[in-house]
Amino acid sequence: MVKIFIGNVPREADKDEIQALFSQYGAVTECAIVKNFAFVHMDDRKSATKAIRSLHLYKLHGTAINVEASRGKNQGAVKLHVTNVEKGNDDELRTLFEEYGTVSECAIVKNFAFVHMDNSDEALDAIKGLDNIEFQGKRIHVQISKSRPRFKYFKICVLVTAVVS
Repeated sequence: MVKIFIGNVPREADKDEIQALFSQYGAVTECAIVKNFAFVHMDDRKSATKAIRSLHLYKLHGTAINVEASRGKNQGAVKLHVTNVEKGNDDELRTLFEEYGTVSECAIVKNFAFVHMDNSDEALDAIKGLDNIEFQGKRIHVQISKSRPRFKYFKICVLVTAVVS
């Protein structure tokens, strides 16, 4: 199940109308309107992604609505490590991962890549769907990256040094 946030919902819109609008893209399991925003729950990520892409800035009663994946607590970007990919296939790799959610960054380095997904749900869906599949004639492996950002490490070292000094 995927939760979608809809902002800037006009007063004239009702629950049935929102549900019918999103049902064009897949099964809607829940729909609720609160003041000028709404939440829609869809059965699967692919349908939700299609709905988000198609309905973002859609004019409902003359008002452009804002449609995006709902961001729950502790939902932050997740860096995935993808092995066995050839340099030069960045766009194709990005397109492949976008089937599972929003890709904020995609970079191939030598024979591996880093793909940044918007949140952990999308990242886990991508791992389940793409790990051990064939891509560009090679079997790829997808996992959560274990590397730590250098800046954060540097910041901690400077802080510890400053406190100890």
